[in-house]
Amino acid sequence: MKKPNIAILGATGVVGREITKIVDELKIPFNEIKFLSSAKSAGSEIEFQGKKYIVEEAKPESFDGVNIVLASAGGATSQKFAPEIVKRGGVLIDNSSAFRMDKDVPLVIAYVNDEDLRNHKGIIANPNCSTSQLMLVLKPLHEKAKIKRLIVSTYQAVSGAGLAAINELTADTKANLEGVDFENKCFKKPISFNVIPQIDVFCENGYTKEEMKVANETKKILHLPEDLPISCTAARVPVYNGHSEAVDIEFENEITPDEVREILSNTFGVKVIDNPDNFEYPTTRDASGVDPVFAGRIRKNLAFENGISLWCVADNLRIGAALNTVRICQKVIEMELF
Repeated sequence: MKKPNIAILGATGVVGREITKIVDELKIPFNEIKFLSSAKSAGSEIEFQGKKYIVEEAKPESFDGVNIVLASAGGATSQKFAPEIVKRGGVLIDNSSAFRMDKDVPLVIAYVNDEDLRNHKGIIANPNCSTSQLMLVLKPLHEKAKIKRLIVSTYQAVSGAGLAAINELTADTKANLEGVDFENKCFKKPISFNVIPQIDVFCENGYTKEEMKVANETKKILHLPEDLPISCTAARVPVYNGHSEAVDIEFENEITPDEVREILSNTFGVKVIDNPDNFEYPTTRDASGVDPVFAGRIRKNLAFENGISLWCVADNLRIGAALNTVRICQKVIEMELF
């Protein structure tokens, strides 16, 4: 197996640090590794596998000799450097939304649609965090009974909006408890003791961009028909880490809750916790800091024919961002696609 030279772009951010940690955890093979950031963070130090590395400012020449770039630096940065990376023969695995719906860019969840990686032309997109955890659950169920209609409600942690949002939840909560005024900056409404039914900006159809990402990315990853009905409502909740989703699925063919439990219990990356009689169901505390997507509350949907309702929870910084980025890198190396 060939070993690549790897660069982590956006290495000092929340997701970039998580990517670095998971590259070590998954023992990704490489010849050389470098850590890149904006000029503001350049010069800082990162310790990795017992060695200290100086974070470099990302410039076009930074990608000379780099085979795989793991990027979590925002859409504008990815768009700026993508041509430079591809021109130099590198493969960009991008965590931003910049290329997700580009028809020439595969949108991939590792272990769900790995074969799409073979179609890459130098850029591979990592899906939105709320889409990512959903795909590991939906793929095997779709293979069994064929999805006809899908409704998703997401309850998303503040870590999905970055470090400033995490700090805002802490500061806003403290101010609220102390009875002092607080000016929220990351969110349109106060986040402490609140649920905000808006993530990203509103589109002309009344849905937010976040909600449309779930619909559009699901269709692309699972190769579903464009006219298959998918609806999503996305809300921000005062939880530090871990996205939760209530999922209602109508299938073409009959499938029982017991069959769903059995299928998901044997699916890579999914763990079933589903014993309501003993109050056993997944929560964000179960998911934070670990890899699996947890599924529970699996039951027959009373509104749909051949319908199933379930609850799934995952660490949004891992499977929703960093873990899948690194897993894609792992697949690219294994499949020798660099």
